[in-house]
Amino acid sequence: MTEIFQEKIKEAAARRRPLRLRGGGSKDFYGNALRGEILDTRAYAGIVAYEPTELVVTARCGTLLSDLESTLKASGQCLPFEPPHFGADATVGGCIAAGLSGPRRAAAGALRDFVLGLKLVDGQGRVLSFGGQVMKNVAGYDVSRLVTGSLGTLGLIAEVSLKLAPEPQTEATLRLEMPQARALETMNRWAGQPLPVSATTWHDGELTVRLSGTAAGVRAATATIGGAAVDGAWWSGIREQRHEFFGGTEPLWRLSLPSTAAPLELEGRALIEWGGALRWLKSGASAAAVREAARRAKGHATLFRAPDKAAGCFAPLEPVLMRLHRELKSAFDPAGVLNPGRMYAEF
Repeated sequence: MTEIFQEKIKEAAARRRPLRLRGGGSKDFYGNALRGEILDTRAYAGIVAYEPTELVVTARCGTLLSDLESTLKASGQCLPFEPPHFGADATVGGCIAAGLSGPRRAAAGALRDFVLGLKLVDGQGRVLSFGGQVMKNVAGYDVSRLVTGSLGTLGLIAEVSLKLAPEPQTEATLRLEMPQARALETMNRWAGQPLPVSATTWHDGELTVRLSGTAAGVRAATATIGGAAVDGAWWSGIREQRHEFFGGTEPLWRLSLPSTAAPLELEGRALIEWGGALRWLKSGASAAAVREAARRAKGHATLFRAPDKAAGCFAPLEPVLMRLHRELKSAFDPAGVLNPGRMYAEF
């Protein structure tokens, strides 16, 4: 199957014809305007290798994310970064290409932290392998992480090897009422204590926290934190953005900030995750105003969902960083045919 990918990419490069790398299409909304003829990856599916005792799995790009997670669950294991699906057709390749992590990210680490290696078909139709299938084999490890989150602009992710984690023995979700400033202080204080906090959100005056670990550890932390017990299904609603906050047509901004940053003085409604480091904003404020507020807070802002993305989804890069990105794009995709403009108009 990789031979088919190679042929199609070589042909597109020769004709300078843009290709749109696509799995289930669950993340088509993410990034800038979609361009090019679709190169569907779903036929190249299946788990290549799975070693539960080694906590490592290798899967092909077209594998349904739900199928992979079901296989892992049968062995009491999971993807630690808790990736969002945004649809039943979400694939492993799309998951890696988007590079998005879910509620557990602040406690477990980001998706790219768990990528051990991958096989990539670049813009010249070459099959390149980076990293390995075990943690001790880290040759090319940084390149694997570089490709993660590149939205298919550097190559087609054909296969990926991921580090896994055991599922928590038990979990509990608690809710406390408090204003935003106090919630931010509380979440940062918890982060400095030996508490099994695996996720947090704040929205509309309510701080929700998930505890994960041993039964004894969760029980002790519950007594320390207090609050009211709520249904743990809350987290899937946040991860998949089914919560009412994410609905409607008003632009949705994703702000990455230092967890200790004060509440931003921007119009709109906020939902906070990751102990204060991820702040979702539903606002009609201008892109310039949102990005300037994020910059002043020493972070950056991404236009995650919006009817109009003329302002560009991703924060503008400084000239030196843009030059590095363009050089990387040129090295992997000299003809510029893979998902052109998906991240930045310049490549």
